[in-house]
Amino acid sequence: MSDRVLVILAYAVMALCWAGTWVIGKSVVGAIPPIEMSAIRFTIVAAILLAACRALRVPLGRRDLAPVVVAGVVGIAAYNVLVFVGLRVAPASDGALIVPTLIPILTALGATAIGERLTRRKVAGFVVASAGAALVIVGAQPLGGELAVERLVADLLILSGAFSWAVYGIAGKLATRERSPLALVALTSLVGAVVLVPLGLLEHAYADVPSWPAGAWLGIAYLVAFGTIVGFVIFQWAVRRFGAGIGSMSSYLVPVAAVALAFVFLGERPHPAQLVGAAVILAGVRVATLSRRPADVVEAAA
Repeated sequence: MSDRVLVILAYAVMALCWAGTWVIGKSVVGAIPPIEMSAIRFTIVAAILLAACRALRVPLGRRDLAPVVVAGVVGIAAYNVLVFVGLRVAPASDGALIVPTLIPILTALGATAIGERLTRRKVAGFVVASAGAALVIVGAQPLGGELAVERLVADLLILSGAFSWAVYGIAGKLATRERSPLALVALTSLVGAVVLVPLGLLEHAYADVPSWPAGAWLGIAYLVAFGTIVGFVIFQWAVRRFGAGIGSMSSYLVPVAAVALAFVFLGERPHPAQLVGAAVILAGVRVATLSRRPADVVEAAA
C-alpha cells in the first residue's frame, strides 16, 4: 500500500469515527450527565491504553511532560466539558459544523508558537473562517426567546471547545517528539481523567451511574473505542508526520459525514445559513493553507 493511499485511508477512518461521536455524543448526554460520562470514558481509555503500552513495550517517555499535561488538561478535560455540556442544548450538527471546520485554521495560527510560520494567508483565512463561524452560530437562532439564548451559549461553549482542541494538536506535536502517538493518547487520557473525575462529583457524585440505561453504555463504548482510541491515535499520527497545521486539516472531512449522520439518525436539519457558514469556514481554511509554490507544501509537511 502506497503512502498516499495509507494517508487517505487513515483520514477517512478518522473522519468516520469522529463524525459518529457527534451523533452518539448528542444521544448519550441527553440521557446521562456529560461530565460524569467524560470522566468514565477517559478513565476507561487511559486504563486500556496504558495496559496496551505495557503489553507492547511502548515507552511512555519521561522527558518533556509539560506539553502532555497541557494537552490532557486543555485538549481532553476542557474540550469535553465545553463540547458535551454545549451538546445538551445545541444540535449535533452545530458542533459538527463549528468544531471540525475551525480546528485547522485555529491550529495553523497557534502552531506559530512552535515555529510554524504565520503568513498573511493564515491571518486572512482566520478572518474569513471567523465570519463563517458567526454565520453558523447565529444562522439558526430564532428571533428572541429563552431557547435562543440557551442555544447561543451552547454554541459558544462548543466554539471554545474548538480552541481547546487546537491547543491539543499543538501541544501534541511537541509531546510526540519524545513519544509515540499511542503513548501520548494514553498519557493525555490519564491526565484528562484525573481532572474530570473530581468535576463529575459536582453533578451527581456518580450515584446515578448504576441506573444509566444500556444505550448510554453502548454510546460510551463507541466513544471509547472509535471516538478516542482509534480517532485520537490516527490524529496524533497525522500531526507527528505532517505537522500540527497540516495534520489538523484532516478534521474538515468530519462535518460532511457528521451532518449526514445527524440528519439520518437524529432528524436534524441544519439551517441554510449554517451550511453557508460552514462553506465560508472551509473557504477560510483554503485561504490559510493555499501555497503559492509546491515547495511551500513540501516544506510544511517536512
